[in-house]
Amino acid sequence: MPAAEAGGVEVAEAASYELAFHVLPTVAEGEVATVFQNLKDIITKAGGEITTEEAPARFDLAYEIIKYLEGRNRKFTSAYFGWVRFTVTPAALDEIVEGVEGTKELLRHLLIKLTKVEEENPFFLHEALAAEKATTNVDLDEEKAPEAAPAVEEAEKVEEPEADKEEKEDSAEDGEESK
Repeated sequence: MPAAEAGGVEVAEAASYELAFHVLPTVAEGEVATVFQNLKDIITKAGGEITTEEAPARFDLAYEIIKYLEGRNRKFTSAYFGWVRFTVTPAALDEIVEGVEGTKELLRHLLIKLTKVEEENPFFLHEALAAEKATTNVDLDEEKAPEAAPAVEEAEKVEEPEADKEEKEDSAEDGEESK
């Protein structure tokens, strides 16, 4: 009889996780897909079920990352970024973490447990970056220029109070006298 049935031991419920990672830029572009597949295989061998994924794509990093490789510290300013979401029992996480940490082609990785809201709303970074590049910039100064002109003319038509006019005349006279 299985242990779960014998003593009323509760089986842990599967939870949703996300593994985000940077693949080293020194990995050939054609090999990045293989590294990604290896990461997914690590997850499925541990009993995980892949739910959503974003294949790695190369982009510039926000800051330089230093990693000790081949006997020296190396600096990286770009990497292939990707992520995979999956469900798995918490007991299998150690096996996944061990497999991911043993993947020498990774620059950095992060494994997080997802909330229900995060689970329902994945963010696809590469799609967002592509959409951002596709948007056109509009020069707001050019659009507002025709509208601003009447406002300037109206402002010039407003009469100044008498006291302000006298002060300007006095300062103009002082300027002429000092010449």
